[in-house]
Amino acid sequence: MLKGSIPAIITPFRKGELDYDDFARLLNWQIKNGISGVTVCGTTGESPTLSHEEHMSLVEFAIKIVKKRIPVIAGTGSNSTKEAIEFTKHAYKAGANYGLAVTPYYNKPNQAGLVNHFKLMAKASPLKQIIYNIPGRSIIDLSFNSFKELNKVKNIVAIKDASNDLSRPILMRTFMKKNFNYLSGEDGTIAGFLAQGGHGCISVAGNVAPKLTSELHKSWNKGQFKKFDKINLQLAPLSKVLFEEPNPTPTKYALSLMGFCSQEVRAPLIELSTETKKQIKKVLRSLKFI
Repeated sequence: MLKGSIPAIITPFRKGELDYDDFARLLNWQIKNGISGVTVCGTTGESPTLSHEEHMSLVEFAIKIVKKRIPVIAGTGSNSTKEAIEFTKHAYKAGANYGLAVTPYYNKPNQAGLVNHFKLMAKASPLKQIIYNIPGRSIIDLSFNSFKELNKVKNIVAIKDASNDLSRPILMRTFMKKNFNYLSGEDGTIAGFLAQGGHGCISVAGNVAPKLTSELHKSWNKGQFKKFDKINLQLAPLSKVLFEEPNPTPTKYALSLMGFCSQEVRAPLIELSTETKKQIKKVLRSLKFI
């Protein structure tokens, strides 16, 4: 069962190319600091600007480095069902534990189209599927009725919900099948999400603070709510500053200050403003990360 802090890992670049050395170092550091799983080639991994070859290579490399120490979730989403199926088949063949598929963006299918998209992906491969609902990026929102229908599909086993609607987890739980995982996609709302029955978070802040985000979830699961509140307060400024400009640019800059990778992102993303850099430095110093 998926639970706890599962970072949506960044993709390190250097001079325009994938930096596998930094990627390996980052993955090993994350695992050492207690993460419950890792998501590769998601939005935070800049999947829209990765070639198919780069995408598949990163998934394969992550699986090789992780060595089954934690579950690997491979980004498999696309607004082309055919392409999403190709990514899903590859992830399964490479040895990923799960695929994470975003609701198709830009072409905006209706609810019947959404259901069909995810059913076709699930039918094409036995890989366990996680649906990624993020209306802020895809402009479509998976309805309760659509979720009910997809909940019946055997290898659709989880949802990552970045809708920011904290009423959803408790309502979804009224008809979720046993052992279905409900994961948050927003670090800033994790307290309310867990209180409503969520299981964990596919996290951006976990890139920078894997130990703290892992301890946050562990304290909740142990009923140590004072400790949970203390850590949550510590993390709040970080969760906020990492979205002052488009993700993952702030996260990469933070990690560059910590010595893990270059701050380099691919266009159309650009380097951070001087003001945001100052804010990030201030937060990292307060956490004693630099």
